[in-house]
Amino acid sequence: MRTLTSLLGNSQKLDGGAMFGNAPRAMWEHWLPPDEQHRVPLACRCLLVREADGRRILLETGIGVFFEPKLRSRYGVQEEHHVLLEQLAAQGLSDADIDVVVLSHLHFDHVGGLLAPWDGGPARLLFPNAQYVVGREAWQRALQPHPRDKASFIPELISLLERSGRLVVVEGELPPACLPADWRFTVSHGHTPGMLLAEIPMPAGAVLFAADMIPGAPWVHVPITMGYDRNPELLIDEKRALLQRLAAEGGRLFFTHDPVVACAAVHWDSERRRFVTAGAQAGLCGAAH
Repeated sequence: MRTLTSLLGNSQKLDGGAMFGNAPRAMWEHWLPPDEQHRVPLACRCLLVREADGRRILLETGIGVFFEPKLRSRYGVQEEHHVLLEQLAAQGLSDADIDVVVLSHLHFDHVGGLLAPWDGGPARLLFPNAQYVVGREAWQRALQPHPRDKASFIPELISLLERSGRLVVVEGELPPACLPADWRFTVSHGHTPGMLLAEIPMPAGAVLFAADMIPGAPWVHVPITMGYDRNPELLIDEKRALLQRLAAEGGRLFFTHDPVVACAAVHWDSERRRFVTAGAQAGLCGAAH
């Protein structure tokens, strides 16, 4: 039986204007009300997949607490402890029990949880028995970042992954041998080159890990993008095509950054002429025999 479970990582608060790109505040403040510093609340959510053969696969690890305290405050990380490790413990697991970690891309708010909490010493890699899966273009971007998003990467982590001997760099839509054969990837370039969106078949409809293409329910509205996106117009084109397919196939989106909704189905609202979400779930995404 395949089961999917939403796990929270450390949460963040970031500037609302940056998160909603060119959308006016009069729109986005109703979707995610900002605090007095104009920051909106964000989850850094991960997805735990338990496969019938016993494999435990984790999609992303959130931001974690690898930052020193000053930087943790600058980037709005809310908790001082490693929330994902606690969430795994609540499932009867530790980081050592995870067989594969799938990384959509290597921005710090999606991979920082791979590192042990900051203690003033050298960075230390967690998940000692896992293979780390990442797309080739995303990996190359992390090795040679553009000045626009250079600060989004963790150089120490990139070196640790490279030296681990457990890095799996993939190309295209087909999964590597360490992942189930029925998984598929959609490769997106609008947010950052080579972002992998894993799609997992389930009886109630496939679940697609939307990463930063669609970070939460408000971004399902096709014109809404983030100020962090490398190519917003390309992202909109990718998003529209993906949502059309998921709506036709009865697929669902898993949101990494939505503070309330973890997983929701996609529908076309013919009256409003836009895609909408329905059947929102906060925790378990379902099971498949």
